[in-house]
Parts: sequence; structure tokens; C-alpha cells
Amino acid sequence: MKSAFRARPPSQAFLCTDLDADPVDLLQWFVSRWQREVTLQETRAHLGVETQRQWSELAIMRTTPAPLGLFSLITLWAHGRAADRPLVAATAAWYPKSHCTFGDAIAAVRRQIWQHQTCCVSPQRRDVIKIPRQLCERAEYALAYAT
Repeated sequence: MKSAFRARPPSQAFLCTDLDADPVDLLQWFVSRWQREVTLQETRAHLGVETQRQWSELAIMRTTPAPLGLFSLITLWAHGRAADRPLVAATAAWYPKSHCTFGDAIAAVRRQIWQHQTCCVSPQRRDVIKIPRQLCERAEYALAYAT
């Protein structure tokens, strides 16, 4: 029997040093900040931002924009690809996902790049072993998330 009772989410307090700030503005600032935090977390996790080993602030200022630009490029590429064919979120029996993450986007872009590279015609050789397409696609999928 299904219960009509739903648990309430825990209350949260949003604090601000500007005592004249409108509560709606405060929530909008929080939401816009959250989007930035997610972007920075994804670039740390997948593209190595903050793991560079430069010795000067100038070197850091030169190299940090590259992964952020790559993040933007991958996001735009995956968004364009999703217009033709929806992105599929990686799932597992113990952790089903309902939405795609940046990890899913980067894996989709990797697979698209690899498909263009592997479609080239190879020279005829006698030691060629044909791999069934389904097995090849499984390996490609696993490698796209492993790298």
C-alpha cells in the first residue's frame, strides 16, 4: 500500500552580509554560484584543473583557461550531438542514473572521435581478426569511461 505521506526536505538557511538584499536576489545568487561550483568540480574531476604543477602565478594563469575552454568545447559538442541522438547516462545495477553528467558527455565525445578514426580503411593483411560489432562497441564504451 502506497503512503500519501512524503518526507519534507530539510530546511536550509541562506545567509548574506547585505542586510538590504532582497530574498529573491539571494536565492538567484545562490543558484548562479551553484552552477559555477558544479562546473569547477567537473573540470577538477575530469580535466585536471588545480592539479597542474607550475611554479609561477603567470604559468597558472596561462594554463588554467585551457581545461576550462576544453570543458566548454566538450559541453557544446555533446549538446550538438544530443540534438541528433540523445546522450545515454552510464548506469549500473547498484547506481541507476536518471540524467547525464559531464562524464557521460566526455565519454560520448570520445566515442564519436574514435568512430571517425576507426572508419579508415586498413590495408589488407592476413593476420586480421574480425571482432563482432557488439563486442567492439562494449569495449569502446568501457574505454570511453576509463580514460
